[in-house]
Amino acid sequence: MRILILEDETILAISMQEFLEDSGYEVEHYTNGECAFDAIYNKPFDLLLLDVRVAGEQNGFQLLSSLRQVNICTPAIFITSLTDIEDLIQGYACGGCDYIRKPFDLAELKLRVEHVIKLHCFNSSENLIELAFNYQYNTKKMQLILEKQIITLGKIETKILELLIKQRGSVVSYEMFWEEIWGEWIEPTNIRVQVGNLRKKLKQDFIKNIRGVGYSIDL
Repeated sequence: MRILILEDETILAISMQEFLEDSGYEVEHYTNGECAFDAIYNKPFDLLLLDVRVAGEQNGFQLLSSLRQVNICTPAIFITSLTDIEDLIQGYACGGCDYIRKPFDLAELKLRVEHVIKLHCFNSSENLIELAFNYQYNTKKMQLILEKQIITLGKIETKILELLIKQRGSVVSYEMFWEEIWGEWIEPTNIRVQVGNLRKKLKQDFIKNIRGVGYSIDL
């Protein structure tokens, strides 16, 4: 995964770059929007971390707007000390996925990066997601496929599967199931029953039970 950082605060940029590289990402750092635009235009990145206020003719907002105009849809997180609602509206309007406000902990940065990358991978222009055990998931038709055969799933089963796909490689806790699928607290027993019904339709160990914590599927 390749990440571009646009940030003109040298100490912060170095800290971010070293931290993300230690986390396994390939990172490039730029201090002005013009150089960042040229880099993004000429090679692919998986995520952009854009400071809103940088030196040069293009700030973070303007850079992302320029990229969207040439159909570059790389997901972006804005880094900012701005708090006005108008600034938030502007950032989302020009195509941003998330905000992280200065000052921030690097652990928070990692969480937001992981979330946006997973979300973007799920909602990419490619309809089919390749999964473990030769499964495929068609995001447009909301269909799980194995060896060209569609596996019939109920509405809740589909929602459970989609959440697991979005978080593949990580554990989906009971709390996440409550929030993302039901929107309210329900008994963990009910969640186990619903996941159990889904598991019966799938290959053994496709959905892993992390006892007492939740469930996961492999990358």
